[in-house]
Amino acid sequence: MIACIFGLSACGSGEDLTAYEQQKTEYAQMLATNMVSLLSQYEKDAFFDEYTAEEIEYAVGTQYSVNVDGNAFASAVNSFQTAKESMGAITEVKGTTVSIDGNEIIVEVEVAGEKKSATAEIVYSNDSFLTMKAASLNPKSTVGELMGRAALNTVIGMGTVFAVLILISAIISAFSIIPKIQANRAKKKAPAEETTGVDNAVAQIVEQETVVDETDDLELVAVIAAAVAACEGAVSTDGFVVRSIRRR
Repeated sequence: MIACIFGLSACGSGEDLTAYEQQKTEYAQMLATNMVSLLSQYEKDAFFDEYTAEEIEYAVGTQYSVNVDGNAFASAVNSFQTAKESMGAITEVKGTTVSIDGNEIIVEVEVAGEKKSATAEIVYSNDSFLTMKAASLNPKSTVGELMGRAALNTVIGMGTVFAVLILISAIISAFSIIPKIQANRAKKKAPAEETTGVDNAVAQIVEQETVVDETDDLELVAVIAAAVAACEGAVSTDGFVVRSIRRR
């Protein structure tokens, strides 16, 4: 912090103005004060919007003996008329400040109005003609307006935050519904799967019973054939074939 203080201590001292530049800045301040009075009292007639820039420059130069840019003067008139709607008529010119920025001389005029104060910014060309290149009247916000704007910004900011939090809460609560939906879908698919399983089990049982029956019949045929061979005194069952068995 100490290094910054010493490093920036010389930044406030600007270059000394020459006698010619000092003369121009003083004359620009006088012109700006007169221009504020002119623009605050100027009433735009019905034909003003149809004037060309050259016609405005000629009319203002002839009537008030000042050099202006036609388009800049028309914009300045609109700016002053718009500002007067919120601040009222200008009642006092308090003071002026001037600075040189390259090819421009910028003059700020502090004025007081019926409802609020304002700052008029007027830009002149940095030459011997001192042509007005731009001008505007910027009303200053009152403490009540600043407080109201701050309250509105606070309400909008907090409202946005709470809206996002509510949205996040809704998304999180939806996570508990998703498993229920999945369970319901699983239940709908379960009966079909169970039916298929039962059918497979029945088919396996039938196949097993068929195999068992066939095995039992073959064993029974072998036993009967051996019994017949024993009754006839034969050593083996090669001499005959058992074709059918009838239960009695």
